[in-house]
This record gives sequence, C-alpha cells and structure tokens, in this order.
Amino acid sequence: MASVTLPMPTAGASGPPLAAPLPVALGRPAILALDLGTTTGWALRGQDGGITSGTVTFRPSRFEGGGMRYLRFRGWLGELAALTGGLTRIAFEEVRSHAGTDAAHLYGGFLAHLSAWCEERGIAYEGVPVATIKRFATGKGNADKAAMIAAMRARGFAPADDNEADALAILLWLTDAQGGRA
Repeated sequence: MASVTLPMPTAGASGPPLAAPLPVALGRPAILALDLGTTTGWALRGQDGGITSGTVTFRPSRFEGGGMRYLRFRGWLGELAALTGGLTRIAFEEVRSHAGTDAAHLYGGFLAHLSAWCEERGIAYEGVPVATIKRFATGKGNADKAAMIAAMRARGFAPADDNEADALAILLWLTDAQGGRA
C-alpha cells in the first residue's frame, strides 16, 4: 500500500465545516427541589438546564415496616444523583406546622434522612419557608393548592398535583435571578 502525504495547510486557511453539531455544554450544576412527604413532589434542573418534575410515593406496603419508606427515599436520592451526574444543591419546603401528628412525624423522618444523606455527600441543602414559596409563585403567602397548580401551569408546566407544583415553585425560586437564590 502506498503512503499518502497530505499538504500542510496555509496560515490563513479555514477547515471544512463541521458536519455534526457541537456537544451541549454541561456547565450548570444539577439542582433538586423537594416537597417532602409520603407522596414527594420533585423538580430537577439538570446540567443541561432542562427541568424535569414529578411525584414519587414512599408508602410502605402491607408487609413492610415503617422504616422502609425512608430506605426507599435514600435509594431514590442516590439513583437520581447518579442519573444526573451529581447533585450540587437540594432545597425543600420547610414546613413549620402540620395538620396532624402523623404528618409531622413523617416529615421529620424525611427531613432527617435528607439532611444526613446530603451531609454524607457534601451536598448543600436548605429549607425554604412555605409562605416564601407561595408568595414567589402566586403573589400571596397563603395561596391554596389550586392557586399553586394554576401558577405553575401559567409558567408552562403541567404539574400532576400540588406536590409537584410546590417542587416546581421551589426550583424556580432557587434559580430565578430576581426572586430567589440564583
């Protein structure tokens, strides 16, 4: 086989146009927002800037102990962190009063596991007061669930329920340069 020698390009020559688009820069940190509870609302801004949201249920089955919900929650956080290439920040709805004792205990359990999980991995986490989230999303600090869902729909999202709407509002508050903590 004969060898081929390519001529050296001249100083001002330009190369051929690129056939493939350049890869998307993944320069943004992945941020997760949570509305903690048995049905947890979540919203994620990935490294590409795209926002994904939904709800996940951590209700134990009939034959499981009460601690299984927290183990599944920790497993879910780990899976989400792995899929995103690593989380850099997590914010959650900081609830100060609950409708009942069971709700308060469950929230405390989720919060304890979330804070321990973040501490173990060196991930920044913070609570955002309920009234702050509602005021940011609707202009009213005591807005009801329907108003929160409507506010997120007005911003182009389609939350399935109030848990997802709250998580979206937390994420938008976090990433909005004028209203939250960008």
